Amino acid sequence: MALHPKIIDLSLDRMWRLLAAVGNPHQKLAPVIHVAGTNGKGSTVAMIRAGLEAAGQRVQVYTSPHLARFHERIRLSEGLISESALQAVLQECETANDGAPITYFEITTIAALLAFSRDPADFCILEVGLGGDVDSTNVVAKPALTAITPVSIDHQQYLGETLPEIAAAKAGIIKAGVPCIVGRQQDAALEVIAAQADALDAPLSVFGQEWQVYEEHGRLVFQDEAGLLDLPRPNLIGAHQVDNAGIAIAGLRALGLDDAACAAAVSQAEWPARMQHMRRGALVEAAGTAELWLDGGHNAAAGHALSEALGRLDGRPLHLICGMLNTKDVRAYLEPLGAVSSHLLAVSIPGEAATLSAAQTVAAARDVGFEAAQADSVRAAIARIIADAPHARILICGSLYLAGHVLRENGPG
Repeated sequence: MALHPKIIDLSLDRMWRLLAAVGNPHQKLAPVIHVAGTNGKGSTVAMIRAGLEAAGQRVQVYTSPHLARFHERIRLSEGLISESALQAVLQECETANDGAPITYFEITTIAALLAFSRDPADFCILEVGLGGDVDSTNVVAKPALTAITPVSIDHQQYLGETLPEIAAAKAGIIKAGVPCIVGRQQDAALEVIAAQADALDAPLSVFGQEWQVYEEHGRLVFQDEAGLLDLPRPNLIGAHQVDNAGIAIAGLRALGLDDAACAAAVSQAEWPARMQHMRRGALVEAAGTAELWLDGGHNAAAGHALSEALGRLDGRPLHLICGMLNTKDVRAYLEPLGAVSSHLLAVSIPGEAATLSAAQTVAAARDVGFEAAQADSVRAAIARIIADAPHARILICGSLYLAGHVLRENGPG
């Protein structure tokens, strides 16, 4: 996709033009579940998918960004899209576009919709890429369900500087008369979301109002007007996954799924690079007796969630290997992590033009209290850590792009 660099230009005009040129595949999809939000979208999508598939439903999923391979973005009902099928739909879109201006995300989204339109399925889950109102996924007129995970400050250069502005963008996925599940929100965000739903007569099901979710005695408890569910704690690690599970369960119940599907949602979901304990592979072998963990969160809310999750683990010394993009608030991300670690090695993200330099990450880390230094690579950072602390817990963090590089370098595992 070298013809379409990773630029962001928020508008749907190019989408409508090319969708029409390839036969309007967005009008031929299985019932759509559309998920927006700042944090937790991917985990929530993974749980909804797990619940639906456990109930025997054929599910398509569109997510972004990918980690190791682009194919991860397009999951058909039988599995990830094949190389030949991906090449075919991309070429079809290129030919129909005929050199007209279009962005990378737009043309790949249309390729996904084209593939979905030709694949028999029961549900199609679309994860918003950025924002909501003018995101490339926001072309389905009447989804079966929408969901908004917690909204926080992120992508200010595109969505606005204030929480209400960002929430307004996310609320753009709400459609007239379509039920919307809303996760835990700050009041300023919820007010905007509720106003948009009211204007469109879209039924809202809101955390803390129509449903509750919490952990009790190592179990997950979900309660709504239909009753109480006592479920296993989510297999995805972190207290924030309890909230994400609540959104998924509320969504599944809104779609008429049973208790068994809800249990599968929390116990069978898979989502790499979200507090992932890496147990096999080349980098794991290089770490020796040290534990190796991977997380792709990159904003302040992710930093807080990660800090809480790490604080629940045993007391092994924790060392961070961190690489971030220069569009992120590094200090806001790292500050909460200072509660669980004081040691950080900074790396640049290989192959990413927008990477923050290791030196800049070191400066930001020192500003919030870390003992920080640079490393030439993730592998070099691991070697330096285990030389001094062979039984350490090592967390590689700061970016999904760094996580993807790590997963590729680690290999099968």
